[in-house]
Parts: sequence; structure tokens; C-alpha cells
Amino acid sequence: MTGRADAARPAAVVVGGGLAGITAALRLAEAGHRVTLAEGRPRLGGLAFSFQRGELTVDNGQHVYLRCCTAYRGLLERLGASRLVHLQDRLDIPVLSVTGPPEAPVRALGRLRRAGLPVPLHLAGSLARYPHLSPADRARVVRGALALRGLDLADPALDEVSFGDWLRRNGQNAATQAALWDLVGVATLNARADQVSLALAGMVFKTGLLSDPGASDIGTAAVPLGVIHHDRALTELERAGVRVLLRSRVAELKPAAPQHAVRLEGGELLTADTVVLAGAQDSAAALLPPNAVPGQERLAGFGTAPILNVHVVYDRKVLRRPFFAALGSPVQWVFDRTAHSGLAATPTGRAHPGAQYLALSQSAAQDEIDLPVAELRGRYLPELGRLLPAAAQAEVLDFFVTRERTATFDPAPGNGALRPSARTEVPGLLLAGSWTATGWPATMEGAVRSGHAAADAALAAAGARTPVDRGDGRWPR
Repeated sequence: MTGRADAARPAAVVVGGGLAGITAALRLAEAGHRVTLAEGRPRLGGLAFSFQRGELTVDNGQHVYLRCCTAYRGLLERLGASRLVHLQDRLDIPVLSVTGPPEAPVRALGRLRRAGLPVPLHLAGSLARYPHLSPADRARVVRGALALRGLDLADPALDEVSFGDWLRRNGQNAATQAALWDLVGVATLNARADQVSLALAGMVFKTGLLSDPGASDIGTAAVPLGVIHHDRALTELERAGVRVLLRSRVAELKPAAPQHAVRLEGGELLTADTVVLAGAQDSAAALLPPNAVPGQERLAGFGTAPILNVHVVYDRKVLRRPFFAALGSPVQWVFDRTAHSGLAATPTGRAHPGAQYLALSQSAAQDEIDLPVAELRGRYLPELGRLLPAAAQAEVLDFFVTRERTATFDPAPGNGALRPSARTEVPGLLLAGSWTATGWPATMEGAVRSGHAAADAALAAAGARTPVDRGDGRWPR
């Protein structure tokens, strides 16, 4: 009887084990589907993962989220991982500037933090004391923020305009762009203002800074990302009845009625009523049948943008705050990853009990992504010494880099129109991934929302009732 009952349940194959695939697989399994998740890599988590470097546990990059990332927070809750992250009580970004020659650097520390006041007053006090902008430039920022509040994010014309052009038309200059708009925008959009669509930039700033006082509070993992996105995810997927196939790359998709066929490189053939392509945009495009997506030929021009991460282990503590952003330096954002990397338990940590591990997150890194490690070392170690006096005196115990050459989709003006929706022209074939039309940039939040969109579309096609909003931080039980 059990075999007959299982055979009567609709079958689904999810291709890709990143956050989009994890979300879609859980949703479909909990709705009664027989779900197989196929992932070509030996781990889940997509581009938000951990790996071992000797005895050191390393995240491939610094992946943060905001309080407004309700879908990702909902996934954390579903995975039982809410206690494995830290979310600020109130937004607080230390911003350290450095000027002057290397032998006599001049440092200034400011903070972007919110008060317990309604929008937009929650940031007014911080802006008034922000030392990296003159009084006149602070007034410019206010003018820009008021103009942002008036944007209609549903207007498709915003996608054709660059954020940089819009900023200049609304009174912003090089100082305000560097000290505020790009400080936040480069980290969230992986592009500078002149290379990013106003639609995406407007969404980030309106949602994160101008929607709710707490929307921009920053969240970070308190454990290695692999503990959350692989260990916890694998446990919950298997508990929900999902068959998880790792090291199982999909070689071919043959759409057909009544079921689609998915062939793995190892030869196994999977059949399914629903297939969700939840991988990167290039891998999904390679599997799509002709004419599956309107304007499908344009996907080849839908580019990507890289992120470089620089990892440094010092023999002593050189940074006394969890993170900071930098101005007047090639360094963008610096995070203390000592505790969650397990450094204290490694031979290096035991030999140097005060050792500290810093990770530099360098977005929009097109000019640096392929530079040799030695050249990057010569570029960034002196800069850390300029920013942090203790770093100039410390011994470097380890230095390495991680490179994500296709970390995000290219958020350039006009690319929004290339982002496909979850539904395709082929019944039962769906798309998910942060590169699809979520309205969000390529973030963990966008990936989770895309997984919900694909699951909603599959369930709606099957006549099942679906939630009105899957980005509300709650998970259907």
C-alpha cells in the first residue's frame, strides 16, 4: 500500500542545492510531492558555503543579511538555525577613513547607526555627526533620500536608468557617492552606482533604509555557513522526505508529457511531473529547451559580476570590533571571523593564543579577480596596516584569497528585463535562483524568494492553495 501511495503522489526534481533549491524542495515536499534534489557539488548551500583549509573552517565569502530579509529569516527558522546567527539590535556600521601618506596616515572613525525613531528620523542623528561628509554634503544626502522615497519601484522605466546618473540629477556628488551611496550599494548590489540599475538600487535603499526603522539591521552567521546551509539543510530535507543526491550533475533535461525526464551524468534517469531548475543562470540556460522563456536568446548577454575575498590570519588581535567599512582605501569591508572559524583550536591558534582571522569582502572586483595572490598580498596588507595600526606591527601567519568569478548577475541598467519569471512556456518546468525576476538583487534573500516563487507556481498549477506572500518570515506547517 505504501508503494502505491507513493506512486500516486506527484514527483518533482529540483536541480541545484543552493538556497533557492533548498527552499523549493522543502516547500514541495511539505505539500506532498515526492522530491529529488540533485546537486553537482558535494555540498548544499550554493555560493554561500564553507570549506576546510587545514584545521581552519573558512566561509567562501562574507554573506550578510538584513532584518528586512524576511524570507531568508524564515528559512533559518525552518532549518532550526535562528540561534546560529546574530542580528543587530540596531543598525551600527563603523566607517573608518584613512588619508595622508602611508608613513603618516590620518584616520577618522564615523558610524552609520539608527536611533529608536520613525523613518527617516531614525538616521538623522547619525548623519548629523557623520565625519566623512561636510555639512553641505549631509544636506545633499537628505535631498537624495527624500527623492528616493518618491520613486515608484513598479515603474519599469527605472531599470533603464543608471543609479549614478539619477544621483547626480538629484544633487549628489563624488563625496556623497563614496561615503554613503557606494559604501552601501557596492556591498549589496556588487556594482558601483554608474554600473547599476536605478530599479535595483532604489529597491535596496527604499527597503533597507527608508521602509522601517529596523529594516537595515545587519545579520551575520555565528557559525560556519556550511553548518547552516549544508548540515542543517540536509537534515531538514531528509526529514521532509526529500531524496538528496550530491555529486550528481544533471546532463540532460527532456521535457515531455505526462512526465519530464532528467538524466544525471552518472546515467540515472529521473522522471517528474515538475522540474525546478534552481542552479546558476548559465547551467539553467544550458538545460532549457528552445523557446522555454520569452526572449531566451538574450540570456546569453545576461552577464555576471565577481566578488573577491581576502583572508588574513594575524598573530595577535588587530581589530576590536566585529566589522567595519573603509573609505579612502581599496579595502571595502573587513570582518572578524576568528571565533566561528575554529582558529583557537588549530595548531596556529594554540601556538598564537591571541591570533585573529580577518576576512575582507571586495565587491565589484572586476579589476582584481584574476590578480596573483602575491600581488593581492602586496596591495592589501599595507592597506590594513594603514587602517589598523596594530596590523602594521603584527606578523601575518596566513594569507589566502577566495574568488567567486560569477558571484552575482550583472545588475546593469536594462538587465532587469532579462530576468525570467519562475514559470516557463513548458508546463511543469520552473526556474529559481537569485538571477530570476524576484525584484531583489542577487542576495540570499532573493534566492530564497525565488524558491518560494517556483514552489508557488508548481503548487498553483496542481490546484493547491498557496500562500499570498512567502517573504513574511513564516513557514507553512
